[in-house]
Amino acid sequence: MNADNDKPWDARLAARLVAPLRDSWVTPNHLTTLRMLFGVLACAGLSHGGYLWTNIGALCLAASNFLDHTDGELARITGKTSRFGHLYDLTADALVNFMLFLGIGIGLRHSELGASAVVLGLLAGIAVAAIFHLRHEIELIVGKARARQPNIGALEAEDILYALPLVTLAGSLHYFLLLAAVGAPLFALWVLREYLTLRRAALP
Repeated sequence: MNADNDKPWDARLAARLVAPLRDSWVTPNHLTTLRMLFGVLACAGLSHGGYLWTNIGALCLAASNFLDHTDGELARITGKTSRFGHLYDLTADALVNFMLFLGIGIGLRHSELGASAVVLGLLAGIAVAAIFHLRHEIELIVGKARARQPNIGALEAEDILYALPLVTLAGSLHYFLLLAAVGAPLFALWVLREYLTLRRAALP
């Protein structure tokens, strides 16, 4: 089977878009930094609150989520892979997702959720950051290929974030935060269980 056919749809698109950068001065770390910049802009827009700014923030988040695939694809086609680049990418993933939920919580503090919105944002953000850390630890045990996150065909679990602009357009961000504050900690516990099981199996 062609390895490219096993990739998520956004990774395939990212590979085509970064192909012209193969012989340029742009490095994978540049794209990781750009991904993180859009993540910061997303957090700023979402934390500002208000219909316009939350929609701008959601669009920035969708862009950041897509850019997350470009650094890895550029590294693959140029051979510019490094341990620092991999760790930088993982750190950017954790920070962007933490900032996302924190920003949503801050932006919703004047909604019907009140001050609890910030607490819910922190809870979801910390849980998501923990998931990224645990998946990195799992990767060290079983390898990157086997540690890939769950997917359905060409869709990955993180692709749900592409729907955030639809959520903000519908004015339903508070429901999204409530679901994340429940779902992210539960998923973190599931990943923790997986990590502990693999760690025990790896012990001599």
